[in-house]
Amino acid sequence: MYAEVGDRLVVHDRHVGGPVRDAEIIGVRNADGSPPYVVRWSDTGQEGLLYPGDDAEVQHFEHPRPAR
Repeated sequence: MYAEVGDRLVVHDRHVGGPVRDAEIIGVRNADGSPPYVVRWSDTGQEGLLYPGDDAEVQHFEHPRPAR
C-alpha cells in the first residue's frame, strides 16, 4: 500500500452492507509511502495513527508539485 498526504483512505466493513469509513491522510511516516498513516476521520474529525488492514484502500488524488 502506498499513500501521500492528501489522499483518501477508505475502510470497508467486513460484513455485507456494513458501514464504510473514510479519512484524509494528513501524515505519512515512511519515505516510501507505506503505513502507518496519520489520518483525520471524516465522520468524527478525530485524528490518529492507523495501520490499515486488507479491508482498506487508498484513493489517490492529483497533488500539486512544489515550485522550484
